[in-house]
Amino acid sequence: MQLSTHTPRKSIVGAIAALLGVNGCAVGPNFHSPAPPATTHYTPGAQPEATVEAPVPAGAAQKFIADRDIPGDWWSLFQSEPLDGLVRQALHDSPTVEAAKAALRAAQDTYVAERGALLLPTADGQLAATRERVPGAAFGQPSLPASTFTLYTASVNVSYRLDLFGASRRQLEGLRAQADYQRWELEAADLTLTGNVVTTAFDVASLRAQLAAVNDVVVSEGAQLKVIQRQFDVGGVSRSDILSQQAQLAQAQAQVPALEKALAQAQHRLAVLAGRTPDDATLPDFTLDQLALPTELPVTVPAKLIRQRPDVQAAEALLHQASAQVGVATANLFPQLNLTGTIGSESLSSQGLLGPGTGAWSAGAALLQPLFHGGELRYKRRAAIDSLDQAAANYRQAVLSAMQDVADTLRALEADARDLRAQVEAERTAADALAIAQKQFRLGGVSYLTVLNAQRLYSQSRLSRVQSQATRYADSAALFQALGGGWWNRKDTEGAGK
Repeated sequence: MQLSTHTPRKSIVGAIAALLGVNGCAVGPNFHSPAPPATTHYTPGAQPEATVEAPVPAGAAQKFIADRDIPGDWWSLFQSEPLDGLVRQALHDSPTVEAAKAALRAAQDTYVAERGALLLPTADGQLAATRERVPGAAFGQPSLPASTFTLYTASVNVSYRLDLFGASRRQLEGLRAQADYQRWELEAADLTLTGNVVTTAFDVASLRAQLAAVNDVVVSEGAQLKVIQRQFDVGGVSRSDILSQQAQLAQAQAQVPALEKALAQAQHRLAVLAGRTPDDATLPDFTLDQLALPTELPVTVPAKLIRQRPDVQAAEALLHQASAQVGVATANLFPQLNLTGTIGSESLSSQGLLGPGTGAWSAGAALLQPLFHGGELRYKRRAAIDSLDQAAANYRQAVLSAMQDVADTLRALEADARDLRAQVEAERTAADALAIAQKQFRLGGVSYLTVLNAQRLYSQSRLSRVQSQATRYADSAALFQALGGGWWNRKDTEGAGK
């Protein structure tokens, strides 16, 4: 379009460019990451350097290595290719992870959109046609006939709010913190998913071993019942001995449905975690003897732990966001300066918009100073400060909970090893006692009640030993999860550290 030669375009553009560079101070607190915990320990007293050892699979001693780094694929330390493949598939196909990724993208796009809206001028092109009827009285001549015409307008409207006190910058700071929060929520979703897949796989292996143990007991009890029946037929035992053995067999058989149900539910849960339907029959058949127990476990110092835990980092991002909101609420108490400008042309015909003498422009500035809002702005700032205090308390709780997770897991691993050693000894003793009782019973040295008691103790000790083995695997995985999962070393998946 053609403008009048009298339009001071260069002056307007220069003034706007100069004003765009004006940035005042940003009111409100400047955020700094909280200081890490001063302590270097998780538990009172000295933490053992290694656990005890038991002479069974999953009974190896585990060493605690101070400040050992965690591999990004920590689950591979259990040396199970089916487990490794299932975890990777879960990270790729899980709807939970997909939802977290979508939330992150939404937060990032919102930040980019608001950055352009808050820090840059807005410019809109407008093309309008208005049909008007103007009476002569409008020109002070009531006797003149009314004029009817069409006014064509083409213009570019520019507006810009000077960020004198940092309201826009603090608002963007809060949006950036929100994007950081969603990034850490994604990492937390990854860590939770991998931990759940691994521990559920261990549950499947444990339940499968328990079910095998109970089925062995059922077979043994059934064979023993046949022996007792033959002895009863020749008058060697009483009817009560047969009834006792039948009751013992029924008790063993009664354990099977509960274990089968628990195993089926664990398999269903594992399929859903991997992003499959519960009826998927292609899941690996995990067993305890396919797993290897990691013998070297990392122990990260608390100062590094809070930088590695996604939940703690997410809490810090929310704290950052709350700090920025205090700055926004503070800046709203101060004056706001808005600049507007319009440049274009007006004509009574559409063809005339490009002709000479049609140029028009306007420039303006508006200063808005809040005077009286019934305490709204002041109390909104107080509410923002209260929210900041709340976020700070939540952050401290997240740090304490993270340290508690590590402390609990370290003590659990130490106790697990001692428990497994005791369970192995109890099973060995129970097996010896059962063999002696059965031999003495065949020789008539003890009553059948003694054999029944020995059988019950042996079956219980075998189940307890299997559960204790699985617990060591699960608590080892829990330590990697409590320490942050090694996301900073992961190369093949999307995460917060990328």
